[in-house]
Amino acid sequence: MGLKIGKPGLLTTVQDLGRYGYQRQGVVVGGAMDKVALRIANLLVGNVEGAAALEISMQGPEIQFEEDTVFALGGADLSASINGKPVRLWRPVLVKSGSILRFGKPRYGNYTYLAVAGGINVPVVMGSRATYLHAGLGGLEGRALRSGDRLPLGASSETNRQILSALLLRDKKEADFAEVQWSPEPELLPGYAPNPVLRARGHLEYNWFSESSREYIWHQKYKLLPQSDRMGYRLQGTTLALDEEREMLSTAMSFGTVQVPPQGNPIILMADAQTTGGYPRMIQIITADLPRLAQVQPGGLIRFEDVSLEEAQRLYYQQEKRMLALRQAIHYKLTHV
Repeated sequence: MGLKIGKPGLLTTVQDLGRYGYQRQGVVVGGAMDKVALRIANLLVGNVEGAAALEISMQGPEIQFEEDTVFALGGADLSASINGKPVRLWRPVLVKSGSILRFGKPRYGNYTYLAVAGGINVPVVMGSRATYLHAGLGGLEGRALRSGDRLPLGASSETNRQILSALLLRDKKEADFAEVQWSPEPELLPGYAPNPVLRARGHLEYNWFSESSREYIWHQKYKLLPQSDRMGYRLQGTTLALDEEREMLSTAMSFGTVQVPPQGNPIILMADAQTTGGYPRMIQIITADLPRLAQVQPGGLIRFEDVSLEEAQRLYYQQEKRMLALRQAIHYKLTHV
C-alpha cells in the first residue's frame, strides 16, 4: 500500500539529497534539483529532511493514494489538485485513500516535490534512494516512473502519526482531503524568480578568458534553452572566448559550475552533472542560489552577479539559519495541529 502511478508525467523520479562519497569512483551526487524545497516538504510532514520524495517535472503525473496519507508539496507551482479540487503548496495535507492527485499548467518553476509521511521506501543504493537515470541507479529500478508503478511508503514516525490523527479528527468526513491553514512565512521560503540574478564567484579558469568575456559574464543576460536537463542548463547569449588557445585535463565539476565549451555559450552543470569535465570553468554559482537556478523555466533570462567569498559564505549561513527557524516553527506547529 502506498502510491500508484496513473499517468507518469514528463519526468517523475524518486529523489533525496543525493549520493555522497563516490565521486572519485565517477558516481555523481545527484539528488533533488531543488534540495531546499525537498527539505521543507519533508519537514512539513514530519519526516527527516533527506527522506526520499517524488521530484515532479513541469507536466506532472496522476498519483492515486492507496491509504489515508499526509503529504506536502514544495517547489514549483504546477497547479496541483485532488479529485479536481485545488490543493496548496507548502503545508501538510491529509488525503483519503482512493483520491487522485493531478497537476495542470505550470504557474512558475520546473520542479515540485511530493513528500509523503514515512518517505518513499525504495532500496538504498550506495547510501541514497536518489534516481540517477544515466546509470540506472537508485529510485525505482533506476528509472523514471511509469504508468502502473506502485511505490511503498516507509514506516511512520511518531510525528507522522500525530499529524495524521490530528487532521483526521478535524476533517469533515465527506471531504477528499484536509489541509492545515498555516504555511511557513514567505521570507523563509526560497525566493524564486522567472528571470533571476544569480550570485557567483570566478572559478579556477576565470582568468583564461578574454577581458571582454570577463566583462560580458557579469553584465549580459543569458537565455535558458529548452535543451536543458538534470545534467546541465544550456544558455544562449553573448559568446565567451579564451584569451588564447589552451588545453586542459579533465578536472572536477560540481552543481552550479559554469563551464564554457568551444562554441562560447555557457553550460551550467546541474544535480546530475558529471564528476569531471574538460571545458574551462569560468564561474561557480553560490550554493544559496542553486534552488532559484533549478526553478528557472526554459526561455527565462539569467544574469550573474559577482560576490566575494565572504558574502557567499554569509548567504549560505543565512539559508541554513532560515532552515533552522523553519525546522523549529514547523515542529511546533505539527505538535499543536
